[in-house]
Amino acid sequence: MDLSHLNKDNKPSMVDVGEKPVTLRIARAQCYVDLPEELSALLEEDEIHSKKGPVFQTAMLAGVMAAKKTGELIPLCHPLGLDQCTVDIRAEGKNRICISCTARLHGKTGVEMEALTGASVAALTIYDMLKALSHDIRITDLQLMEKSGGKRDFHRKTETT
Repeated sequence: MDLSHLNKDNKPSMVDVGEKPVTLRIARAQCYVDLPEELSALLEEDEIHSKKGPVFQTAMLAGVMAAKKTGELIPLCHPLGLDQCTVDIRAEGKNRICISCTARLHGKTGVEMEALTGASVAALTIYDMLKALSHDIRITDLQLMEKSGGKRDFHRKTETT
């Protein structure tokens, strides 16, 4: 199996996408934040308000900002001008928060890393804003859920799919 980020001399190299066609690329990633009882008790109408401000709204903005900067954070990622990026945060059950990030562009390379970065930074923002109240917050299951528009599409099978 050849790794796309190694050149013929086995050295790190950015993938040359110059000859690839421009297509609509979409990727969605998600992760979970598990909250201890004392924090989940603060959840009101799909938001937690803290002294630092609305936690989920802040995390959504942080996720979008991070997705836009993925090329600066991951060494061999192409810098991309996203057409759209959304971060959705919703409670799943009493103590679990689901974060989903969808990135979209018309381009020559995929947006999986942008979606993964957006979801993970949104989760880290929730942790940062709530850590003064508890360190028993867990971030879990960061994964690509689906992507389309490249050489091969991908859709993760889930229990409800």
